[in-house]
Amino acid sequence: MAEEPAPGARIVRGHVGIGPRVSGEALVAEDHFSARYDLDRIAGVFSRPSHKLHGQSYVGKVLVLIGAKGGVATAWMLRNMAEAGRAPLALLLNTSNPIMAQGAAFADLAFMDRFETDITKAVAMGDRVTVDPAGGIIIIDKR
Repeated sequence: MAEEPAPGARIVRGHVGIGPRVSGEALVAEDHFSARYDLDRIAGVFSRPSHKLHGQSYVGKVLVLIGAKGGVATAWMLRNMAEAGRAPLALLLNTSNPIMAQGAAFADLAFMDRFETDITKAVAMGDRVTVDPAGGIIIIDKR
C-alpha cells in the first residue's frame, strides 16, 4: 500500500520505471547525463567542467536531468559505482535510452523517464523526492 503524500506535496507521473522505491534529496540541472564523461566515479562528483553540476557530489542523491547521453560503458559504470557505494540513489530523466535503463537495472538503481512535465522544472535543487518506479510516480516535497 502506498503512503499518502505530505500536505503540499506534488505528485508527478512518468513512465513506469525500474528499481526500488527510494526517497532522497534532489540534485537538479538542465543538463544531460553520462556516467562515463560527466563523473569522477572515485571521488563521487561531477567532473566535466562544462556540466552544470560540476564539483557537486551525486552520491546518494536523486539525479534530475534532461536526458541520457553516452554509450554502452554506462551500464557497467553504474554497476561499478553502486558496488563501490558511489552511486546516485535514483535517476530521473526527461528522456533516456535503452543503455541508461540497462545500466540502472544492472546497478539496481531507481530509474524513471518520460514525465508528464519537464522534470527539471518540476523538481528544485534540494527538494525531497520519493521515487516509486513501479507506480510510475514521484512525490515532491518542496524544501
